[in-house]
Amino acid sequence: MSVGQQEYRRAWSHFATGVTIITTLEADGKVHGMTANGVTSVSLDPPLALACVGHERNTYGLIMATGRYGMSVLSWSQAHAARHFTLPPEKRPEDSSIRFGCLGGSPFLEGAIAAMDCRVVSSHAVGDHTIFVAEVEGLLLGEGEPLVWYKGGFGGFAAEAVEGEG
Repeated sequence: MSVGQQEYRRAWSHFATGVTIITTLEADGKVHGMTANGVTSVSLDPPLALACVGHERNTYGLIMATGRYGMSVLSWSQAHAARHFTLPPEKRPEDSSIRFGCLGGSPFLEGAIAAMDCRVVSSHAVGDHTIFVAEVEGLLLGEGEPLVWYKGGFGGFAAEAVEGEG
């Protein structure tokens, strides 16, 4: 049985994930970002995180060049930023409500419920993506409810529905 790309994408849309913005710096010092949900924790000791980035994305070349990325875990109130960074850079309108801070060597989205400064320690090209494994060299914790991606759309998470389970 052959699995088509659209069918595969639809199947994964049933897996609810958090939403992040992966940020890097361009050569001129401007912040570049992309919306990503292909991220996860890898290790506690040392603290390692990974981000999967498509080879066709500008972010891929920038991470390859700098060896760093920031990861901002978005709050429900940042859905507009998530939508903004799904667009190709040349199609993004100016948005003065999106502001960045700097954590160590990486930019992050202000207002994120968590932000990490990541230094790439290994990369693995697999299919049409590269998996960037990075040591987390700094982090910030914020407040707010998480933004969730499910079945092709952004939504929220009802924490009280699952408290105490597990």
